[in-house]
Amino acid sequence: MALEVLVLRGLGLGDLLTAVPALRALRRAFPRHRLVLAGPSALRPLLPVDEVIEVRGPGPVPYEKPEIAVNLHGRGPQSTRALRATGPRRLLAHGDGGPAWREGVHEVRRWCELLEWYGVRADPGDLYLGRGDRGGPVVVHPGAAAPSRRWPADRFAAVVAALRARGEQVAVTGSAAERRLAERVAGDSGARVLAGRTGVRELAALVRDARMVVCGDTGVAHLATAYRTPSVLLFGPVSPAVWGPPADGPHTVLWKGTTGDPHGASPDPGLLAIHVDEVIEAMSR
Repeated sequence: MALEVLVLRGLGLGDLLTAVPALRALRRAFPRHRLVLAGPSALRPLLPVDEVIEVRGPGPVPYEKPEIAVNLHGRGPQSTRALRATGPRRLLAHGDGGPAWREGVHEVRRWCELLEWYGVRADPGDLYLGRGDRGGPVVVHPGAAAPSRRWPADRFAAVVAALRARGEQVAVTGSAAERRLAERVAGDSGARVLAGRTGVRELAALVRDARMVVCGDTGVAHLATAYRTPSVLLFGPVSPAVWGPPADGPHTVLWKGTTGDPHGASPDPGLLAIHVDEVIEAMSR
C-alpha cells in the first residue's frame, strides 16, 4: 500500500510559493511517500508535489488515512481539525502537541521551523524554481487580493509611461477581473495588456524571463523571488520582514515602516506614502 504525506495549504499563489522550502524538505525526508497537496489544483505545475486535491481555505479535506498529515495552512484550529478528520497516523501542526505559533515570523521561515521542531530538516533558502533568460519585457502587475495592498492605478500608469519613454517593452498583467484595471494602467502607452490572458504556466514563464517586475505584495512578487527576477516591490500594510523577498536577491523593497489591515477596503496610508518618483528611481538602480 502506498504511503502518503498529505499537506494542507488551501491558499493562493504567493502563499503557496512561500511553502516551497517546506514542501521540498518533506520530499527529502520521506522519499518513498507520495506527497499530496490539499490546495488550488491550478498551481500544480509550480509545486514539488505528486498530486493536488482541490481545497480552498482550511478544509474540509477530501482524503482518507494518510500516513502523515502536515498543516502548512495556518495556526488552526479549523485547519488542524480538517486534517485530523482524514485519520492520519501522525499529524504535524502548530499547537496541539506541536510548537507554539509565533507572531512576526517570516512566512517562509515559519513553516521550516515547524518541520524542524518535528525533526525534519528544512532550508528557508530553498525557494528557487529556476532562472530565465531576462530577454522579456518589464512586467507591471497593478492588482492585489485586497484594496489595502493596491497602489493607485494612476501611479502605476505613470510608471508604465516612464518605462515606455525610455524604450522599455512593458507587459501589464492581472486576472480576468483586473482587465479594466490593466487597461487603465497601460493607457495609450503601447504597453501590452495581458490581464486575463495568462494561465499559471504562462504567467510564471513571463515573470521568469522578464527583465524586471514592478508590483505590490502579491503572488507575482513571490514568482519574482522564485525565479530571482529583478523586482521593485511596493509593500504596505504588511511588513516585508514577514512576507518580503530574501535580502540577498535582486529585489528592491519600498516600505514606509507602517503596518495596517492586510484585508482593508482602501489603500493603506503607508502604501500611499510611496510616490512615483521613488519607484522610477528604484527601477533605474
